[in-house]
Amino acid sequence: MNLASQSGEAGAGQLLFANFNQDITSLAVGSKSGYKFFSLSSVDKLEQIYECTDTEDVCIVERLFSSSLVAIVSLKAPRKLKVCHFKKGTEICNYSYSNRILAVKLNRQRLIVCLEESLYIHNIRDMKVLHTIRETPPNPAGLCALSINNDNCYLAYPGSATIGEVQVFDTINLRAANMIPAHDSPLAALAFDASGTKLATASEKGTVIRVFSIPEGQKLFEFRRGVKRCVSICSLAFSMDGMFLSASSNTETVHIFKLETVKEKPPEEPTTWTGYFGKVLMASTSYLPSQVTEMFNQGRAFATVRLPFCGHKNICSLATIQKIPRLLVGASDGYLYMYNLDPQEGGECALMKQHRLDGSLETANEILDSASHDCPLVTQTYGAAAAKGTYVPSSPTRLAYTDDLGAVGGACLEDEASALRLDEDSEHPPMILRTD
Repeated sequence: MNLASQSGEAGAGQLLFANFNQDITSLAVGSKSGYKFFSLSSVDKLEQIYECTDTEDVCIVERLFSSSLVAIVSLKAPRKLKVCHFKKGTEICNYSYSNRILAVKLNRQRLIVCLEESLYIHNIRDMKVLHTIRETPPNPAGLCALSINNDNCYLAYPGSATIGEVQVFDTINLRAANMIPAHDSPLAALAFDASGTKLATASEKGTVIRVFSIPEGQKLFEFRRGVKRCVSICSLAFSMDGMFLSASSNTETVHIFKLETVKEKPPEEPTTWTGYFGKVLMASTSYLPSQVTEMFNQGRAFATVRLPFCGHKNICSLATIQKIPRLLVGASDGYLYMYNLDPQEGGECALMKQHRLDGSLETANEILDSASHDCPLVTQTYGAAAAKGTYVPSSPTRLAYTDDLGAVGGACLEDEASALRLDEDSEHPPMILRTD
């Protein structure tokens, strides 16, 4: 997520960008001085995996799972995308586009580049442009979401600049899958679950969050984060098991919703006056305006987080670290906040640690000692943290070609394609370079 202010200035610590990788095992941070990766394997320590200072003013840095493949965009060249192997310190290829790059999304099949009025779909194995979605409605925020599932590999993006329509595109078969009329006002946030079968949406109004089935577009859940004020939703994020959905905003509260279907019980005759009154009240909703009836049926937050700030741009995520469910919030104030989530009881989440995103120690702000993290609430764990790597200065560009779909580039920086394959077995997919 872009953490710079609307004027383009960086947040605290010169931060420009922060985002979690696809399985929430690492955090990428872009700044005025370059970019860094941090491991999310521990609560007590934010371990820096890698740092690059060769590229300044990094406004987008996206890592592919726990691999060495990283996509980078700099403010000094905002129309140019560089794809690098950060452990080898080599640039695999680069592309230039007709306008400023607003967002980059990756999974093991596709790499998506979002411009204000177009989207480019690349095959991540060779970076060939497979398809271009042109003349999209103006999307100055670069809002889009890409499913991380190989089978349900969908792209979601705004279908209108005036109302909350969501276009769902099948990036494998390269065809439109559905159009979902999600909200009355323009979209503010989108997020797929890990299976690619659910899509969460929020509008600029920010009071209602909806979850739809994909690709059918059926509304599955509707949650209300509040009625007192309209807010700007910063991010939406599912837990990896799809049971929880978090929503952060420009306020001090992060809401966590539980995605569970309440089983209907057979009707019982009320035995008290209050029970009878409640039955009459629910029956009367059929005579109320639809907007009022919807409010009766909307779910409320299962858990909440109170952030120590208000008004900062931020990105949230749900992860399991050391066998305990956590809510993570990276913010433009220069900190990563870690909270415990009780998956059975919910309620207000406890702040366990906060870490500076510039990598320095912050002993004065340690909240609890490590003993408080030892009691697991669940047994499920996510993927292991990313391995450490070293940096070698990259070599100069030697070859470039022009693609007729609007992206210019594809520079090869190695003599042998085999030299550019990702080393680790867990690093998918291997890069196959096009040198013709």
